[in-house]
Amino acid sequence: MPIQQTDVLYTAVATAENGRDGRVATDDGRLDVVVNPPREMGGSGTGTNPEQLFAAGYSACFQGALGVVARQEKADLTGSTVTAKVGIGKNDDGFGLIVEISAHLPNVDAGTARALLERAHQVCPYSKATRGNITVTLV
Repeated sequence: MPIQQTDVLYTAVATAENGRDGRVATDDGRLDVVVNPPREMGGSGTGTNPEQLFAAGYSACFQGALGVVARQEKADLTGSTVTAKVGIGKNDDGFGLIVEISAHLPNVDAGTARALLERAHQVCPYSKATRGNITVTLV
């Protein structure tokens, strides 16, 4: 169920100038980066790009969700990492995204790791936001 405005605990605010070939900054100044299309898309590739920013946010959020479900299962996530690979490509109406999420869980057996990933995918806000809109694969 979607949250209501009265449920919001925090709102991030970022403003872009010149779209994919410019600058993006948060209102608090903590993030202020040059964005450029990657070379693969005809850009200079000198700055970051929206897909990298999305991958960074998704991986951090997913690892947070993984921590929540791991605590419920009393699983040890010490030394764990989550990687999000965000691809962009052409589709029928312009461009679309595809995501691959992988995790390194050195203190958890493969079966438990897979179950934790599946549960984290159900509770992660990024996963909820993208569900039914883009392909997200857990590996």
